[in-house]
Amino acid sequence: MKAIEVAEIGGPEKLKYVDRPSPIRGEDESLIDVQVAGVNFVDTYNRSGLYPRPLPFIPGAEGVGILREKSHLRSSELSVGMRVGWVLGDGGYAEVASLPSQRLIPIPEGINSAEATALLLQGMTAHYLAFDSYRVNPGDVALVHAGAGGVGLLLTQFLKSLGAVVIATASTEEKRELCLAIGADHAVGYSGFLEVVMEASKGAGAHVVYDGIGKNTFEESLICVRPRGSLVVYGYASGPVPPVALSKITARSIFLSRPTLGHFVADRDELLWRANEVFAAHLNGQLNVRIGGRYALKDARQAHEDLESRSTTGKLILEL
Repeated sequence: MKAIEVAEIGGPEKLKYVDRPSPIRGEDESLIDVQVAGVNFVDTYNRSGLYPRPLPFIPGAEGVGILREKSHLRSSELSVGMRVGWVLGDGGYAEVASLPSQRLIPIPEGINSAEATALLLQGMTAHYLAFDSYRVNPGDVALVHAGAGGVGLLLTQFLKSLGAVVIATASTEEKRELCLAIGADHAVGYSGFLEVVMEASKGAGAHVVYDGIGKNTFEESLICVRPRGSLVVYGYASGPVPPVALSKITARSIFLSRPTLGHFVADRDELLWRANEVFAAHLNGQLNVRIGGRYALKDARQAHEDLESRSTTGKLILEL
């Protein structure tokens, strides 16, 4: 089978298009003929060594495909030939993947495989951020960094459904217009977001800041948060956040968290519940997805370069 392999850590050039034997299904695993693989920052963290993995490996934490062969262990809702998706898995940058059966998600009719991929890792991340990392009330001021990215666009839509006032950051005018088009109340560049937050909140600060950028935005994000507000750091697009003095947190009794999706899809019941909540929001028109880039498997390097340049919008996918 064709696959993308990482044999040594480093930049996008370490993604090699290779021929490899098809995987052999483990006892509790199923084989998937991959149709679409999502391109996510977690894949770049694995490739760069920020999130170390044994070498060599095939990246691809998320995707959608056709179930070819399944285990019989507690997977009665799965059937051969159906479309399934996965998040937080392994080996999606390949024509065939072997994945734990208990982590496979049936894809409903009415959602194509590209849309489903956009709704999996990023959709469920946006869902837990909006509904579980901070309890949003109508009128709350929320700052969403990277508002034109895959998570940012979906998170903004969830927040607006809860009645929040959303301020989105984005690097270009085109991206800011996209943020406004999907419902953000304000869209601003990274050099002026503090002023906009203070104006929108009448000087009080944001109730919650969602920061997937990390190093470059953390300090100013912290200043944006009102007393007893929340700063939710869920990613490191610009690099990890450096150590922070607790005095900066205690000065305004700020709630600082670094959640990850894995803890919010901890068992199969929660995984399927959260996925189906996201799918339902899309099917009823509440949640629109944007495919920002489509690449062939052999062009995974270009996809990583584009993602890390932060020049893209929406979801990037590899189509097999």
